[in-house]
Amino acid sequence: MLTAQDVAVLDANTEALGVPRKQLMESSGNAVARAVRDLADPGTTVAIVAGRGNNGGDALVAARFLDDYDATVHLLGRASAIGTDIARENWDALVAADYDVREVTDSTALELGDPDLVVDAMLGTGVSGELREPEATAARRMSESDATVLSVDVPSGVDPDGEAHAANAVTADHVVTFHDTKPGLQEVDADVRVEPIGIPAAAETFVGPGDLLRLGRDPASHKGDNGEVLVVGGGPYTGAPALSAQAALRAGADLVRVVCPSEVARELQGYSENLIVRSFHGECLTPTHLDTVRELAEGHDTVVLGPGLGDAAETLSAAEQLLSTLEGTVVVDADALQVVPEVETRADLLCTPHQGELRKMGGETADDPAERAQLVEAFAAELGHTLLVKGAHDIVSDGERTRRNRTGNPGMTVGGTGDVLAGACGALVSVLDTHDAASLAAFANGRAGDIAVEEYGHGLVATDLVDVLPRAMHRPDEDIAGGA
Repeated sequence: MLTAQDVAVLDANTEALGVPRKQLMESSGNAVARAVRDLADPGTTVAIVAGRGNNGGDALVAARFLDDYDATVHLLGRASAIGTDIARENWDALVAADYDVREVTDSTALELGDPDLVVDAMLGTGVSGELREPEATAARRMSESDATVLSVDVPSGVDPDGEAHAANAVTADHVVTFHDTKPGLQEVDADVRVEPIGIPAAAETFVGPGDLLRLGRDPASHKGDNGEVLVVGGGPYTGAPALSAQAALRAGADLVRVVCPSEVARELQGYSENLIVRSFHGECLTPTHLDTVRELAEGHDTVVLGPGLGDAAETLSAAEQLLSTLEGTVVVDADALQVVPEVETRADLLCTPHQGELRKMGGETADDPAERAQLVEAFAAELGHTLLVKGAHDIVSDGERTRRNRTGNPGMTVGGTGDVLAGACGALVSVLDTHDAASLAAFANGRAGDIAVEEYGHGLVATDLVDVLPRAMHRPDEDIAGGA
């Protein structure tokens, strides 16, 4: 089942795999035409009501496959206002080939005639809410006719995600939707058929640039609205928590704080003036420090636990006790991972082991990526938490949904790249679903490595990834100079 955002992600990932959107539209239009042929006999009258977006474009394609019908295309609005190049090309093709096409510039003048079947292709999965003109009048004309109504993807006015449907939505008798059904169609009293349109399985299996479309920022947002992250780390090591904290900032978090032992706090602060450092007395995290850490954690969206903590027995005991009492979301990395299998917690954990750490946790691995994905999914289900297992192909699974990521390169075997990933996870899981955040973090971290290796070769270092993370996270619909 695909939400409206899932559809946009899938379309962009498919295009990144080399299947152009124009080809998908051709397949979708052919599927609409097949549905028409199943519902109406050749020679009967068909009225196609098309919007100016890609949903309308699907129906414009369909018109070319309906030469044995008395078909008329009603475009809602001026052709000059068609919103996408591929939809406009299909309109131009109909005009050039002398099909019966009409621009409806005044909704009151819309006349469908007396069709046997009406194709509703006004609004697709990207639009919801009450129908406005000219769609409102067109929907009313459809309901007033005796024609069978076939809607494309979802009936216009029906929220594809199953939220509030428009009171004046199209009442469809049949729906032809693409690739997979949509949540909102569960409440539609119509015959729904799902048609494949040539989207490769890899577009769903592998994380791609389309997944970046899940990111967005409210123009009216304030400091803290886009994530506050607390990194709990340091002691034996200072670079690891500094990398995680800086990566969280570069991945979009508004505020990032590090809590660490007082013995290393000044050194850690020296890595960057952007870091907000809080400390507790001592050389490493112990159970005596937990009240301080818990109090700090309460004011944050996400805790990143593990970078640079070390594996002293009292530190691992503290990590276990902390996880058992925290709520909310925690990214668990490095030495802290080994306590996860034994801990009982109400927190939502995102664990980021490499394959060696996965084995220490009790999980299994394999050389074949597909087999490894199955093993990770089974172990994630057993743990009840989300896993991001690092490797040449990263595997992300929450026990039900499993994705693979293939960005990245051998230069990223340098120390610290996992700390950058943990920080990126911390930022993204503050604003996204845990599985989506983990998938996107893996993609962005690997993509940053791919950008860095072009400049530094296999001499790249972890701070190079931090610096290029913002470029690696440019959305496909953003036009920003210097983007990858």
